[in-house]
Amino acid sequence: MMERQKIIISDGLEHVLREAIEECRPDRKFVLVDETTERLCLPLVDGFDCMQDAGRIVIKAGDEHKTMESLAHVWSELQRMGATRHSLLINLGGGMVTDLGGFAAATFKRGIGCINIPTTLLAMVDASVGGKTGINFGGLKNEVGVFRNASSVILDTVFLKTMDAENLLSGYAEMLKHGLIEDRSSAEGRKRRMLDELLDLELPLALEGEKGVSLIADNVAVKQRIVLEDPTEQGLRKALNLGHTVGHAFESLALRKGTPVLHGYAVAWGLVCELYLSVIKTGFPVDTMRRVVSFIVENYGRMDITCDDYPALLELMTHDKKNLAGVINFSLLSEVGQLRLNQTATKEEIEEALDFYREGQ
Repeated sequence: MMERQKIIISDGLEHVLREAIEECRPDRKFVLVDETTERLCLPLVDGFDCMQDAGRIVIKAGDEHKTMESLAHVWSELQRMGATRHSLLINLGGGMVTDLGGFAAATFKRGIGCINIPTTLLAMVDASVGGKTGINFGGLKNEVGVFRNASSVILDTVFLKTMDAENLLSGYAEMLKHGLIEDRSSAEGRKRRMLDELLDLELPLALEGEKGVSLIADNVAVKQRIVLEDPTEQGLRKALNLGHTVGHAFESLALRKGTPVLHGYAVAWGLVCELYLSVIKTGFPVDTMRRVVSFIVENYGRMDITCDDYPALLELMTHDKKNLAGVINFSLLSEVGQLRLNQTATKEEIEEALDFYREGQ
């Protein structure tokens, strides 16, 4: 069973990072960045005493570079710089860096330690938490990887100041998903549903200060609770795939066309389709669906697709890892926080959802 992941909400990055490194007791340490985080985020940590002797490994930025070639480059650099099985890899970046770096750490010398320092909102609330690592392969998202927790995940909102509005929105889509799958309105003294709080915020926004820390902590708590109950996605963890069956298809189609889109945008568009399926398949409230869809259309727009794209999208959906025997599998809702896992839909119903995505409000 996967152990509870150590997640640290940082109130002093240098102190927290030093303690996390000391806990791993590495003989050597290395920091993995992409070209963007090398420029924007590495300067925030490379002056720390605990980072003075860290070897630097740089990969190209963008999900299109979450590939076997980038993975092999990380392995080669670790080998070239003398990494041993007692070494430590610090993944400083967004979800692409934490996914690929986590996979590299899990496989080099049959596994070395790693620390995730997510620098994007998307990585903070989703990619860096939960132990999923991997790369894209054969034109498909996250096709090859392993489940393995980082030694620590350090969350510090200082990195959000380096982000543009589009990347903040990308991360916010995963927060919306968490708000849909978790209804804690009556727990912990919360007076309002998390979803209502998220839909009422004006975007784009800088999630700084106490409000930002609180919302991020709430979202991480949702994911961590689900991961602890189902670490290898045999049941409940499939809830985290709400919006992703269609969303990953949008994302892969955009990659195929040479016009890549941010992961969170694809998830937001996937939520539109899968909430529509939730209405017609599992009785999700129409008014709630329309409120969420209006928010997404207003803030994320729509990917430009036509009916001619439907066969490609359906084919891409058949490769989703939740499927059994080639039958497309969806995680749907009957109400906010009320999950309906392992749902199927006919080709006609999926095309109807895509029609709604293109034309509905």
